[in-house]
Amino acid sequence: MNSAIPVQPTVPDSESRANTGILLAIAIALAILHLFTNGRYGFHRDELQFLSDARHLDWGFVAYPPVTPFLERILLTVFGVSPVGLRLFSVLAQSTAVFITGAMCRELGGGRLAQVVAALSVAFSPLPLFEGTEFQYSSFDYLWWVLATYLIIRLLKTDNPRWWLHIGVTLGIGLLTKYTILFFIAGILGGLLLTRSRRYFLSGWFWIGVAAALLIFLPNFLWQFQHNFISYQFLQHIHARDVGEGRAEHFFSGQFLINVNLFAAPLWIAGLISFLRGHPDSSYRIFAWMYLIPLILFVANQGRGYYLAAAYPMLLAMGASVGEKWLASLRPAWRCTVAGLMLTGFIAVTLYVCVLILPFATDGPLAYFALSNNGDLREELGWDTMLNSIVSVRDSLPPQQQSSVGVLVGNYGEAGAIEILGPAYHLSPPISATNSAWLRGYPQPTPSTLIVVGLSQRFIENNLTSCYLATRIPYPRNQNNEESRDHPDIYVCGPPRQPWPEFWKNIQAFG
Repeated sequence: MNSAIPVQPTVPDSESRANTGILLAIAIALAILHLFTNGRYGFHRDELQFLSDARHLDWGFVAYPPVTPFLERILLTVFGVSPVGLRLFSVLAQSTAVFITGAMCRELGGGRLAQVVAALSVAFSPLPLFEGTEFQYSSFDYLWWVLATYLIIRLLKTDNPRWWLHIGVTLGIGLLTKYTILFFIAGILGGLLLTRSRRYFLSGWFWIGVAAALLIFLPNFLWQFQHNFISYQFLQHIHARDVGEGRAEHFFSGQFLINVNLFAAPLWIAGLISFLRGHPDSSYRIFAWMYLIPLILFVANQGRGYYLAAAYPMLLAMGASVGEKWLASLRPAWRCTVAGLMLTGFIAVTLYVCVLILPFATDGPLAYFALSNNGDLREELGWDTMLNSIVSVRDSLPPQQQSSVGVLVGNYGEAGAIEILGPAYHLSPPISATNSAWLRGYPQPTPSTLIVVGLSQRFIENNLTSCYLATRIPYPRNQNNEESRDHPDIYVCGPPRQPWPEFWKNIQAFG
């Protein structure tokens, strides 16, 4: 018996092309919006780490797999140090995810209205919108989740097991992007096991897809093996830090306030219920498990709320399809009332989200509101101020010290800023022991004088010689980010108390 998703009534080719054109227009409009606003400020500290690693390509990095630095290396080659250019792939990833969401809705029986609503609901949800403002591994991870879901829909609708090869390739690239896609893979496998789709375990194409995913992931696995699975140690450290700092709190509220536009919440809830209410052996039910299993795993492991964001497009796609049919069943007066209320609320929330997340201005009320409420945007400020201060300290040193000086930094944002932006200030590469920078070692010959940024006074006194406070970086009071709050001081020191090999062995840090 064929258990593929029932085929929906055929849509005329002209209407289908028109719907595709509308979805494409939405995706392009979103991309243009990002391109016009992505150059307002500087780089986020996380972006600077990716750019630093892009200069040292490898099959793995301490903090993440290799795809994001690889993509940024391409953009560095093409655009140089341009925020707009270097964020291009993130913009394309989010715009593509929006388009695919509309296409998923069509595959699930949604008409034009449903497809547009589903696409817009993703486009103007806080987390997906943010992912287009910066290049982060989560930007590309989001796309792979959405694309894999669409491919699974195609698999079930056509009952063609060859789709497993495409799914496997997508998940393999996902494993090279962000390790949390393992939770999504657990959802897929659990969904197969708990529905009639378990029959695919007997398909050769399923195992070909598994082999494709593992083969793509193999170089990174070998890198991890060679480095004693250092990323696992890193993830343990970061998770403990996040839990300790309360970053894993408010998980459930984040599902409504961060991952999805608040006024689209009825759609994803309706989508989840629709997937769950199917016959126990229905192919649709796999999508409910693809949401619920990662949800349970993230809750059990105290994951952060945004980790589940990429599971919502499939729920929104189904919810929009169901909602369209329900709306059509109402009397005209009720239909207009409900549609009007939902549209008004959605527009209001969308405007708030856009003003909060998109850097529309660098001064005035819009900038003040965004910078007051968006901590990630504040992390894009102050790098030029820091670099100018370092240059001033360096130039104030006697010539004999300037001839053998290095800049020792305490976090990856400072390291990335000096490595990527520093050449314009004639600064030498930074000395950093954070994440993958530690694996690259220290300069040879070793410097006899160190300008130190971002390390505590206690660390400096315990590990370095002849230190004094050289200056305090003149950050604006309203900057209020990690650098201005925690690392405003620049010290000048002599060499480490221990020989450099011993010093380096003992100061490895996870950011």
